[in-house]
Amino acid sequence: MHSSTHEAISAVWRIESAKIVAVVARMVRDIGLAEELAQDALVSALESWPGKGVPDKPGAWLMTAAKNRALDHLRHRKMQGEKLEQIGHDLEAQEALIVPDFVDALDEARQDDIGDDLLRLIFTACHPVLSTEARAALTLKLLGGLTTHEIARAFLVSEPAIAQRIVRAKRTLAEARVPFEVPRGDELGARLASVLEVVYLVFNEGYTATAGDHWMRPALTDEALRLGRMLAGLAPDASEVHGLLALMELQASRMAARVDAAGRPVLLPDQDRARWDHLLIRRGLAALDRAQALAGSSVHVLGPYALQAAIAACHARAPTAGQTDWAGIAALYDALAQTAPSPVVELNRAVAVSMAFGPAAGLEIIDMLRGEKSLQNYQWLPSVRGDLLAKLGRHAEARVEFERAATLAQNMRERELLLERARELTP
Repeated sequence: MHSSTHEAISAVWRIESAKIVAVVARMVRDIGLAEELAQDALVSALESWPGKGVPDKPGAWLMTAAKNRALDHLRHRKMQGEKLEQIGHDLEAQEALIVPDFVDALDEARQDDIGDDLLRLIFTACHPVLSTEARAALTLKLLGGLTTHEIARAFLVSEPAIAQRIVRAKRTLAEARVPFEVPRGDELGARLASVLEVVYLVFNEGYTATAGDHWMRPALTDEALRLGRMLAGLAPDASEVHGLLALMELQASRMAARVDAAGRPVLLPDQDRARWDHLLIRRGLAALDRAQALAGSSVHVLGPYALQAAIAACHARAPTAGQTDWAGIAALYDALAQTAPSPVVELNRAVAVSMAFGPAAGLEIIDMLRGEKSLQNYQWLPSVRGDLLAKLGRHAEARVEFERAATLAQNMRERELLLERARELTP
């Protein structure tokens, strides 16, 4: 019985923890303290529910317990009267032990506030005062509901290192006096970009693992999708939020086809498209339509995520690899290179150009990137160059490129794939 109760508590906590921390953080204005108070409520559930049974509305129970702890903390801090007056109706309801139906109705009436609190929590956890790694870890802890152990395992970092990273992040936010609020005006765009960057970082690490023995880490892509869907609900009028969600939905639709039965990578041209998830494709295309409608009709006003989603949509709409609109993809990469220029975008553009206009055209772009410092240790540069050289019949040169790419790859499955390509070209 206790085992099933603990499983129920774990499931409820994964779903409700972000809302609880967000609401409590609004009350105490400190994310670290809010998480501690929410954890106290969780401990109370672990102590109470096995004996008394799981409440009819466990999420509301945890929320009320966490608010009670926040109110206790505020009393002990002797907060100013206006603050207590602001939350006095909560205090009266909770101290009078009002029937659960009323508390639930109160919470339901404040769903907009909870939505605002979640948005504040996302913007605070992804504040640029933190390093990208710290933002990702804190976001997964507070909003993804992952344990420190799960985050450490996902990023192949030791558990103490992740725990330290999260503690330092919360301390940095407190010391910098980062306000628990959604930024306004010009600051909103920059801060939203930081939030989207973190979510996409988490997704990419799940979609193609940087290191380790597995090609993908589905738990991370699942959490990124959950965060993206949450953001789309909280910021319904932001084109790039829907653009990122579309991109992740469309890319995630291919995951079942990206590995074979032995867990080895299967590249896009070789994937069995019948294994693509067509529900995710429909969701992705709908999100892309929303992003385009919000941005306007011209492709040149789309943001980087929406443009990448449009590229992914070209693949999703093609019945077979041979029917892919590579000329259209190359044009989209041209627009992306103007909107968000980077060496990696140029590398991807080279692939699209090679597919649309021949390997020699792609190789010309690749060779201009060989001196780019940021790509010197990026395995996909020699990998793509090797592929284009092989298509041009320059097998000896291609083999050298694949072998170099393999030395740079930290992921075991990726390294095996590159070495296999090199062996295929051995005389």
